[in-house]
Amino acid sequence: MTDNDMQNGKSNLEAETDTTENLKFTPAKGEKPTIDADGDIIDAELLGEDGEDADFAGFPGMDEGMMAQVQEMMGKLERVEELEKENADLKFKLGRLAADFDGYRTRTGQDLDAAEGRGISKAAEQLMPVYDDLDRAVTMGSEDPAKLIPGVQAVQSKVLSIFSKLGLEVTGQEGEDFDPQWHEALQAVPGDEDDKIVQVFQAGFRMGDRLVRPARVVVSRKG
Repeated sequence: MTDNDMQNGKSNLEAETDTTENLKFTPAKGEKPTIDADGDIIDAELLGEDGEDADFAGFPGMDEGMMAQVQEMMGKLERVEELEKENADLKFKLGRLAADFDGYRTRTGQDLDAAEGRGISKAAEQLMPVYDDLDRAVTMGSEDPAKLIPGVQAVQSKVLSIFSKLGLEVTGQEGEDFDPQWHEALQAVPGDEDDKIVQVFQAGFRMGDRLVRPARVVVSRKG
């Protein structure tokens, strides 16, 4: 080896030593340093010659601020994933609720149809004896017309009895006070007092406080 080579090697070694000395370790900001058995600082920040933080390992050119932004972004991405999972779970629950409601609506419709069918059947069953009485009245009236009227009156009485069992009350009879809630006045005629029913064209029916059909009547008015 020549003297020049030895001189060059020494110069390179001195340069590396100078560079190493220019890099120094300092404790992390706001923390006490951790020192090992040899007295070396373990948890320290690597500083360059100008005292600024050296690049994060594996991320050239990235400083502490940039790393904080990256970490913040990663946190937001994790939150987005959580929201997407929650959204998917809510969609699943909403779909199941819609299916349950659709099933409930179908069952309710079927129950209403069944109840309506039972009601019609019950009403028809109640009216069958009336039909039988009318049939007998017509047969007797064809043989003796004088018996027709009493037979029809008997049928009428039976119909009113059936209506009473169903909760229906007759409204609108001669002598009653006129009440627009239950009666419909077709005509007014002179009379001794106002608003008295003097003639009934068609009987009305009510069920408790609910009007089923208004009575169509003629009322009186003082001259």
